[in-house]
Amino acid sequence: MKILLAEDDRLSRDFLEGFMKVYGDCDSAADGMEAIDNVLESMKMHEPYGLLCLDLMLPKVDGLKVLEIVRRLEEQYHVPAAERMRVIIMTAIADVNVIDQAFKLGCDAYASKPIDTEKIQKVMADLGLAQ
Repeated sequence: MKILLAEDDRLSRDFLEGFMKVYGDCDSAADGMEAIDNVLESMKMHEPYGLLCLDLMLPKVDGLKVLEIVRRLEEQYHVPAAERMRVIIMTAIADVNVIDQAFKLGCDAYASKPIDTEKIQKVMADLGLAQ
């Protein structure tokens, strides 16, 4: 599985990559525009990401907008619902309204920061992405 880690903090990105590499090949994006570019390129190449770990507080384009654009791209590329990218929001934002909006836009799971690796393992299993 291809995984995209959209995280602006280098240390967090490095930590996530080290942890998530057991689940698949990881690419990273340091801002929202780079994340969108990576997703679009993967779709054009017919090698879509299976998972996006998305921080909401990204420079250039925030995570909610990234999520909205990703879901629109999947519609444009006629990605069947069962094959669309899984999205785990990983953020320090604890605002219920923001999290609710993320779910309305199509995220599959939410993990608060600092990241608890045991919870992420459970989320990955719940999403059918791990044993």
